[in-house]
Amino acid sequence: MAVHPLLLQQFPLLKSLPADVLERLAGQASSQSFAKREVVLPKSTAPRHLCLLVNGRLQAIDFTLDGREVGLYFIDPGDYFAELALIDGQPQPELVISNSVSQVVFVPAAEVRPLLFSTPAMAEALCRRLAQRVRVQVTHRQILGLTNPLQRICAHLELLTLGGDGQRRIVKAPTHQEIAIMVSLTRETVTRTFQVLQTRGVLTRDGEDLVVDSARMSDLASGGTSD
Repeated sequence: MAVHPLLLQQFPLLKSLPADVLERLAGQASSQSFAKREVVLPKSTAPRHLCLLVNGRLQAIDFTLDGREVGLYFIDPGDYFAELALIDGQPQPELVISNSVSQVVFVPAAEVRPLLFSTPAMAEALCRRLAQRVRVQVTHRQILGLTNPLQRICAHLELLTLGGDGQRRIVKAPTHQEIAIMVSLTRETVTRTFQVLQTRGVLTRDGEDLVVDSARMSDLASGGTSD
């Protein structure tokens, strides 16, 4: 499917580019829709595109040596992926799948890679994004070191919680299975924990979102009882 320059302009990474550059990229880019649980980007593939998510939600995953699925991070609309392979020329380090019906734009590496290094605004955005990703992964490693399942799940839910001092929520909350592979627990354990949190009023379902009692969630994540 063809891509309009205005669509590319909506992505924060590309919005600083001149109109003629966006038009050139759009002429080379393509768009594709993916069904739920479909593979969007296989692991170990050569760097061919910078990928941008228009709508839906994706998840980057990998597998342990014994074949267990491990969730790495989520990709939301407006975000991009496959940038690591684009930067260093090495194979794609993880598998990306769709968690819902999703639309992805693919911009050829040969067109976009020179811009990543020659456009200051893009280079800065990329560096900030990589720094944020590293910080999240460091926190995630710390969370995986928690032995108490309730504490581990609550700490991970804190990472997903958005909002200010008022009502805080997890927007389009992941499924129990999607959370389970992020925190290296079974889906059944996550389900039981959610039942406890909802019974206590720490989590409240609001459509696709979860409203979070952030003070009590933080207490549980720190090992408290939140009574």
